[in-house]
Amino acid sequence: MLTSSHELKIGQFVKSKAGRDKDKIFIVVSIVDEQFVLITDGKLRTLSNPKMKKVKHLARLAFIDEEIQSKIENQMYLNDADFRKSLSKLTSNKEG
Repeated sequence: MLTSSHELKIGQFVKSKAGRDKDKIFIVVSIVDEQFVLITDGKLRTLSNPKMKKVKHLARLAFIDEEIQSKIENQMYLNDADFRKSLSKLTSNKEG
């Protein structure tokens, strides 16, 4: 069962804690069930081929891209560039 401290939302930024993609940052695009989510970064993991990842292998970051969240929930058009742009804003904010 998901607890509130581990609950992920669509549009949530997450960091991989395990696997080949360890320490990479992704955005949650779909919640499959209480153990799995689909994530993308717009580069290696595209929107057309998101990665299914166990929730326990992800670290939840405090950022949610509300624009992406809204577009997914309203089934509006998104492309990989939207995810790359969103992730680049996060990394530029961390550096600045």
